Amino acid sequence: MLIVEAAISLIALAIALWLRPWRMLGSSTLRTPEGPQRRISPLISPLLAALVLLPWLWALPTLVRMPLPLQLSGACMLVLMLGWPLAIPVFWIVGTSTAVLSPSMQWDDALAAITWLGVIPATLAMLLGALIRRFNGTRMFVYVLGRAFLGTVACVFLTGALAQWSGHVLAAEVDDGLSMVARWLMAWSDGLLTGMLTAVFVAFKPEWLATWSDKLYLPKPHSGGQ
Repeated sequence: MLIVEAAISLIALAIALWLRPWRMLGSSTLRTPEGPQRRISPLISPLLAALVLLPWLWALPTLVRMPLPLQLSGACMLVLMLGWPLAIPVFWIVGTSTAVLSPSMQWDDALAAITWLGVIPATLAMLLGALIRRFNGTRMFVYVLGRAFLGTVACVFLTGALAQWSGHVLAAEVDDGLSMVARWLMAWSDGLLTGMLTAVFVAFKPEWLATWSDKLYLPKPHSGGQ
């Protein structure tokens, strides 16, 4: 299974790097009454936040001993903020940082985390987002509730079910049925967190969402002329 996980993650990384996602982090020029001004990319802030917070979330089951390990992904939120091409290399950095933070985590465990906590749910979230836009258009309500909240629940739970089927159990002494219930509840936790943060960012920090556009999701009403 290690070879399959390495292949999935490396193929995703190669595709992401081929798309040159670092261009999204370049500075831009704004035209103001005082003249043109250079502005750094607003995605720098969510990128740095992810690099600081996600390693601790991924390392939590190895840092705190619990009968049933609790594991949050954060992958769907990162896709909404950075986009899939930029999120994939971030997952590799986060996985490496997680292995450094946790003394009990082996490098093959870090690769499994990159695959099952990062690459696979992020890819499912990207595909689901494309389907939602294709069949439901660009509506703010659908973006927040469908893509950020319910979409995250579906992607994280499906990834967890696939991980369990492939042999990644939450705990050896816990039966499969209880593990699936735990994965279902953790998927809802991930969805609630992603949906809540997305709603806040849409209202106050839309520039932190690479997948959001005011022109698409908040069209101005047409004014009728006489």
